[in-house]
Amino acid sequence: MEIHAFAALRQKEALQPFSYKAPPIGPHDVLLKISHCGICHSDIHLIDNNWKRSIYPLVPGHEVVGTVLQKGSDLPGIQLGERVGVSWVRSSCLTCPSCLQGETSICPDKTSTCNGHYGGFADHMVADGRFCYPIPQGLESAFAAPLLCAGATVYAPLKRLGMKKGRSVGVIGIGGLGHLGLQFAKAFGCEVTALSFTPSKREEARRFGADHFAPLNEKWPVSQFDLILSTIHHHLDWDKVIGMLKPSGTLCVLGRPEEPAKIDFSPLISFQKSITGSATASRSVLNEMLAFAAQHKITPQIERMPLSEVNRAIARLKAGEARYRIVLEISPVIG
Repeated sequence: MEIHAFAALRQKEALQPFSYKAPPIGPHDVLLKISHCGICHSDIHLIDNNWKRSIYPLVPGHEVVGTVLQKGSDLPGIQLGERVGVSWVRSSCLTCPSCLQGETSICPDKTSTCNGHYGGFADHMVADGRFCYPIPQGLESAFAAPLLCAGATVYAPLKRLGMKKGRSVGVIGIGGLGHLGLQFAKAFGCEVTALSFTPSKREEARRFGADHFAPLNEKWPVSQFDLILSTIHHHLDWDKVIGMLKPSGTLCVLGRPEEPAKIDFSPLISFQKSITGSATASRSVLNEMLAFAAQHKITPQIERMPLSEVNRAIARLKAGEARYRIVLEISPVIG
């Protein structure tokens, strides 16, 4: 069959209508009819080749929700007609030490859903069924799409670092990642503070679950947090950020700044503070996150746009105008 999509043919160019023949369905593959696909900043980085590894023509999209039309012979857990999601990691080796410990998201040989493979800005796609995630009943597809990347990115460190009632979490940046970080941290039972350079977001941050709001263009809090999630993509005064951590606290970097960080290691040595990162979640944690979101009614704030307006959607995201995730709604045939 022919799949209709939108693709970047060269870096930093507008997406163009693009068609390709669906590859054969292997024993672990599924053919999905896509209903929704979120737009992530990572898609923009791939379109513009900011990471110097994009492969063109490039069909972006890794926050995909669709139904299974065909499946391979070795997928007993997947049912035809089932509603599933696809995230950033298309596959991993499943045999390395990381994979054998369940940490599929950090496999050295993992592959990407939309670089080297065609992603979800399309009416259909072929995916690895072992990395497809059943969408819980009660979780609308349009809201599920951003959870598959943004939700997984903020949920995974909260779980890995043992956040619970009595712990304090600060979230830097109230945007596509940050507004979900506030909701998940609150649902974990933490005391949550929104840390933002935009004072006008105070009321929205409260609505997303923040107990406190601290404007970072004023005096920064000091020695207050067990965990800080940094969700923004530009440079910060990292010594000030680390100064907001309690002894043994952790800074988790979710947004990748363009310039290298300069950090004074003294607080890490003297107070056993740590720096880590998170980009997505393992298969088991991603499934757990979807169930947790459905249980706690965690939903992203989204704008819905048709796939035919994908370039306008990308322009809104680049301009910082999206509030807070854009989800593309896919028509049966694009042409």
